[in-house]
Amino acid sequence: MPCAPCAVTDVIEARGLGRAYGERVVMRDLTFTVAEGETLAVLGPNGAGKTTLLRMLATLLRPHAGTVRVLGAELPHEGHKVRGRLGFLGHESLLHPALSPRENLLFNARLHGVATARIDTLLDHVGLALRADEPLRTFSRGMVQRVAICRAVLHEPELLLLDEPYANLDPDAVKLVAPLLATAHTRVLVSHDHAAARAEADQVLEL
Repeated sequence: MPCAPCAVTDVIEARGLGRAYGERVVMRDLTFTVAEGETLAVLGPNGAGKTTLLRMLATLLRPHAGTVRVLGAELPHEGHKVRGRLGFLGHESLLHPALSPRENLLFNARLHGVATARIDTLLDHVGLALRADEPLRTFSRGMVQRVAICRAVLHEPELLLLDEPYANLDPDAVKLVAPLLATAHTRVLVSHDHAAARAEADQVLEL
Protein backbone atom coordinates (compact mmCIF):
# COMPACT_ATOMS: atom_id res chain seq x y z
CA MET A 1 0.00 0.00 0.00
CA PRO A 2 1.62 3.34 -1.00
CA CYS A 3 2.54 5.80 1.71
CA ALA A 4 0.59 9.02 2.03
CA PRO A 5 2.50 12.05 0.74
CA CYS A 6 4.59 13.74 3.39
CA ALA A 7 3.53 17.21 4.43
CA VAL A 8 5.80 19.96 3.12
CA THR A 9 7.25 22.15 5.85
CA ASP A 10 7.57 25.86 5.10
CA VAL A 11 10.96 27.10 6.22
CA ILE A 12 9.91 30.73 5.58
CA GLU A 13 6.40 32.17 5.92
CA ALA A 14 6.08 35.89 5.21
CA ARG A 15 2.75 37.71 5.35
CA GLY A 16 2.25 41.36 4.45
CA LEU A 17 5.85 42.39 5.12
CA GLY A 18 6.64 46.08 4.99
CA ARG A 19 9.70 48.21 5.70
CA ALA A 20 10.48 51.91 5.37
CA TYR A 21 13.51 54.12 5.89
CA GLY A 22 12.05 57.38 7.10
CA GLU A 23 9.43 58.38 4.53
CA ARG A 24 10.87 56.09 1.85
CA VAL A 25 8.99 52.79 1.62
CA VAL A 26 11.21 50.01 0.29
CA MET A 27 8.83 47.10 0.87
CA ARG A 28 5.06 46.93 0.99
CA ASP A 29 2.67 44.01 1.63
CA LEU A 30 5.13 41.25 0.63
CA THR A 31 3.78 37.72 1.05
CA PHE A 32 5.51 34.45 0.15
CA THR A 33 6.53 31.03 1.47
CA VAL A 34 9.61 28.89 0.93
CA ALA A 35 9.30 25.15 1.48
CA GLU A 36 12.04 22.97 2.90
CA GLY A 37 14.61 22.14 0.23
CA GLU A 38 13.61 24.97 -2.12
CA THR A 39 15.72 27.77 -3.55
CA LEU A 40 13.98 31.15 -3.80
CA ALA A 41 15.53 33.67 -6.19
CA VAL A 42 14.83 37.30 -5.28
CA LEU A 43 15.15 39.61 -8.27
CA GLY A 44 14.63 43.29 -8.89
CA PRO A 45 16.36 46.62 -9.61
CA ASN A 46 18.64 48.45 -7.19
CA GLY A 47 16.65 49.86 -4.28
CA ALA A 48 13.78 47.39 -4.67
CA GLY A 49 14.33 45.95 -1.18
CA LYS A 50 16.20 42.72 -1.98
CA THR A 51 18.96 43.21 0.58
CA THR A 52 16.46 44.58 3.11
CA LEU A 53 14.43 41.39 2.79
CA LEU A 54 17.49 39.20 3.25
CA ARG A 55 18.54 41.12 6.36
CA MET A 56 15.04 40.69 7.83
CA LEU A 57 15.24 36.93 7.31
CA ALA A 58 18.69 36.95 8.93
CA THR A 59 17.21 38.68 12.04
CA LEU A 60 19.30 41.81 11.36
CA LEU A 61 16.34 44.11 10.58
CA ARG A 62 12.82 44.34 11.97
CA PRO A 63 9.83 44.53 9.63
CA HIS A 64 7.66 47.59 10.13
CA ALA A 65 4.55 45.71 9.02
CA GLY A 66 3.45 42.12 8.62
CA THR A 67 4.80 38.89 10.10
CA VAL A 68 7.57 36.48 9.21
CA ARG A 69 8.44 33.03 10.55
CA VAL A 70 11.78 31.37 9.82
CA LEU A 71 12.40 27.73 10.74
CA GLY A 72 9.30 27.87 12.90
CA ALA A 73 10.37 30.95 14.89
CA GLU A 74 8.53 34.27 14.76
CA LEU A 75 10.88 37.12 13.98
CA PRO A 76 12.20 39.26 15.49
CA HIS A 77 11.00 38.08 18.93
CA GLU A 78 12.32 34.53 18.56
CA GLY A 79 15.40 35.34 16.51
CA HIS A 80 17.67 33.75 19.10
CA LYS A 81 16.15 30.38 18.26
CA VAL A 82 17.30 30.42 14.64
CA ARG A 83 20.50 32.46 14.35
CA GLY A 84 22.73 29.42 14.79
CA ARG A 85 20.76 27.57 12.10
CA LEU A 86 21.21 30.27 9.44
CA GLY A 87 24.08 30.96 7.08
CA PHE A 88 24.25 34.59 5.93
CA LEU A 89 26.41 35.98 3.12
CA GLY A 90 25.90 39.72 2.69
CA HIS A 91 27.74 42.59 1.05
CA GLU A 92 30.13 42.76 4.00
CA SER A 93 32.38 39.74 4.59
CA LEU A 94 31.93 39.79 8.41
CA LEU A 95 35.62 38.84 8.62
CA HIS A 96 38.44 40.62 10.47
CA PRO A 97 41.10 41.85 8.00
CA ALA A 98 43.95 41.59 10.51
CA LEU A 99 43.31 37.88 11.02
CA SER A 100 44.07 35.04 8.65
CA PRO A 101 41.38 32.93 6.98
CA ARG A 102 42.11 30.14 9.44
CA GLU A 103 41.83 32.47 12.45
CA ASN A 104 38.58 33.98 11.19
CA LEU A 105 37.03 30.58 10.61
CA LEU A 106 38.34 29.24 13.92
CA PHE A 107 36.49 32.04 15.72
CA ASN A 108 33.26 31.12 13.94
CA ALA A 109 33.81 27.39 14.46
CA ARG A 110 34.01 27.96 18.22
CA LEU A 111 30.80 29.98 18.15
CA HIS A 112 28.96 27.13 16.45
CA GLY A 113 30.71 24.17 18.03
CA VAL A 114 32.15 23.00 14.71
CA ALA A 115 35.17 20.66 14.55
CA THR A 116 38.27 22.59 13.46
CA ALA A 117 39.10 19.95 10.84
CA ARG A 118 36.28 21.38 8.73
CA ILE A 119 38.21 24.65 8.39
CA ASP A 120 41.04 23.01 6.48
CA THR A 121 38.57 21.07 4.34
CA LEU A 122 36.75 24.25 3.31
CA LEU A 123 39.86 26.33 2.64
CA ASP A 124 41.28 23.55 0.51
CA HIS A 125 37.98 23.32 -1.36
CA VAL A 126 38.09 27.01 -2.34
CA GLY A 127 41.77 26.91 -3.28
CA LEU A 128 43.16 28.85 -0.32
CA ALA A 129 44.94 26.14 1.68
CA LEU A 130 48.38 27.57 0.91
CA ARG A 131 47.38 31.06 2.11
CA ALA A 132 45.34 29.99 5.11
CA ASP A 133 47.65 31.72 7.61
CA GLU A 134 48.23 35.05 5.85
CA PRO A 135 46.41 38.22 6.97
CA LEU A 136 43.15 38.73 5.15
CA ARG A 137 44.06 42.36 4.44
CA THR A 138 46.60 41.11 1.86
CA PHE A 139 43.90 39.28 -0.13
CA SER A 140 42.04 40.40 -3.24
CA ARG A 141 38.29 41.03 -2.99
CA GLY A 142 37.61 37.76 -4.75
CA MET A 143 39.74 35.82 -2.28
CA VAL A 144 38.00 37.51 0.66
CA GLN A 145 34.66 36.49 -0.89
CA ARG A 146 35.82 32.87 -0.98
CA VAL A 147 36.65 33.01 2.73
CA ALA A 148 33.30 34.67 3.46
CA ILE A 149 31.55 31.81 1.69
CA CYS A 150 33.47 29.35 3.86
CA ARG A 151 32.25 31.28 6.92
CA ALA A 152 28.64 31.16 5.76
CA VAL A 153 28.60 27.38 5.22
CA LEU A 154 31.00 26.41 8.02
CA HIS A 155 28.27 25.18 10.39
CA GLU A 156 26.21 23.51 7.64
CA PRO A 157 23.17 25.78 8.08
CA GLU A 158 19.61 24.66 7.45
CA LEU A 159 18.83 27.93 5.66
CA LEU A 160 21.35 29.81 3.55
CA LEU A 161 20.74 33.51 2.81
CA LEU A 162 22.88 34.70 -0.11
CA ASP A 163 23.27 38.28 -1.36
CA GLU A 164 25.17 38.26 -4.67
CA PRO A 165 27.32 35.27 -3.63
CA TYR A 166 29.42 35.29 -6.80
CA ALA A 167 30.36 38.98 -6.58
CA ASN A 168 34.06 39.63 -7.34
CA LEU A 169 34.64 35.99 -8.37
CA ASP A 170 36.10 34.96 -11.71
CA PRO A 171 34.64 31.92 -13.54
CA ASP A 172 37.20 29.52 -12.05
CA ALA A 173 36.43 30.70 -8.51
CA VAL A 174 32.70 30.34 -9.14
CA LYS A 175 33.28 26.69 -10.06
CA LEU A 176 35.11 26.18 -6.76
CA VAL A 177 32.50 27.73 -4.47
CA ALA A 178 29.26 26.78 -6.25
CA PRO A 179 29.18 23.23 -4.80
CA LEU A 180 29.50 24.63 -1.27
CA LEU A 181 26.55 26.96 -1.78
CA ALA A 182 24.43 24.15 -3.17
CA THR A 183 24.71 21.98 -0.05
CA ALA A 184 22.20 23.85 2.15
CA HIS A 185 18.73 22.34 2.39
CA THR A 186 16.96 25.66 1.70
CA ARG A 187 18.28 28.87 0.12
CA VAL A 188 17.24 32.45 -0.58
CA LEU A 189 19.36 33.90 -3.38
CA VAL A 190 19.57 37.61 -4.29
CA SER A 191 21.19 38.20 -7.66
CA HIS A 192 21.47 40.68 -10.51
CA ASP A 193 22.19 37.79 -12.86
CA HIS A 194 18.57 36.91 -13.54
CA ALA A 195 19.23 34.08 -15.97
CA ALA A 196 21.63 32.25 -13.64
CA ALA A 197 19.40 32.80 -10.60
CA ARG A 198 16.33 31.50 -12.41
CA ALA A 199 18.26 28.41 -13.47
CA GLU A 200 19.00 27.61 -9.79
CA ALA A 201 15.60 28.53 -8.39
CA ASP A 202 12.50 26.53 -7.57
CA GLN A 203 10.54 29.78 -7.36
CA VAL A 204 11.21 33.44 -8.16
CA LEU A 205 10.16 36.53 -6.21
CA GLU A 206 10.34 39.78 -8.21
CA LEU A 207 10.42 43.02 -6.22
